[in-house]
Amino acid sequence: MHDVVALGELLIDFTPAGLSSNECFLFEQNPGGAPANVLGVLAKLNMETEFIGKVGEDQFGYFLQKVLKSIRVGTKNLVLSDEANTTLAFVHLDENGERKFSFYRNPGADMMLREGEIDFSIIEQAKVFHFGSISMTHEPSRSTTLKAVEYAKEKGVLVSYDPNYRPLLWENADEAKKYMEKGLVYADILKVSEEELRLLTGMSKIEEAVQYLEQKYNIPLIVVTLGDKGSYFKKADDEAFVPSYKVKVVDTTGAGDGFLGGLLYQILICKKNLQDLQGMELAKMIQFANAVGALMTTKRGAIPAIPALQEIETFMNHQQGDHFA
Repeated sequence: MHDVVALGELLIDFTPAGLSSNECFLFEQNPGGAPANVLGVLAKLNMETEFIGKVGEDQFGYFLQKVLKSIRVGTKNLVLSDEANTTLAFVHLDENGERKFSFYRNPGADMMLREGEIDFSIIEQAKVFHFGSISMTHEPSRSTTLKAVEYAKEKGVLVSYDPNYRPLLWENADEAKKYMEKGLVYADILKVSEEELRLLTGMSKIEEAVQYLEQKYNIPLIVVTLGDKGSYFKKADDEAFVPSYKVKVVDTTGAGDGFLGGLLYQILICKKNLQDLQGMELAKMIQFANAVGALMTTKRGAIPAIPALQEIETFMNHQQGDHFA
């Protein structure tokens, strides 16, 4: 049995890495793709993981396959295709390490994943099935994603969902909202940013927006990531803001994925049903998730920046003060 199976995009993040002798930008080739990043965190924390997705049968695709294998993420359902190239994303960072993206995906191999290419037994054997919205931007991967998550739900697998809004990959915000909402129907664990929360609800007050989603879609656990301000969670009558940690930010790529990987790890190792988790337990889990996300911002790239368990624990032990609000 797998702890977590994720379906979605696997791509190359070209991350800024200084200037050449001619004062031109240099970019470093890093593995990327939110679902793969989440699995990378879990694999580093000794969870059994499996990735479902598609890359090009090109040097980038072979590189990504090799990276997943090297970090012990399962690749039995990673398809290499000659019908489209591996998707490329160029990451541009501002002075605070915040990102802007340029995508080369017209089409990208990740968009071409078909239902017949999935081994559904992998999903059935998982404790958690994780997916995002980027695999729903285009067909055929859109229908494939929804079929896979529907199957996971039918089989009683815990479903984790990250809407992961990237405006450049959608025709417009209305289309993004339409298909991002389709994922909400299946979510047991929802991780959203403030921007995604506003898009999905039209509300600016976090507590009200979360309550709206909780009631409309019957989502057991909703977590909102708030950058350097920390996180907010709501589960039934339990809710709290959990502050983050102060670090020197180099690159925020993958921080939200690191957070979610850390949270899923905590939920899995506690060996309790989601509905049985209490507020203080969840707050401690999210404190751990905040630490993972914070640590990932201190290095370039996403998968290369994933910390080991000892590094996370040492980091948390060295922090002073109470991290609950």
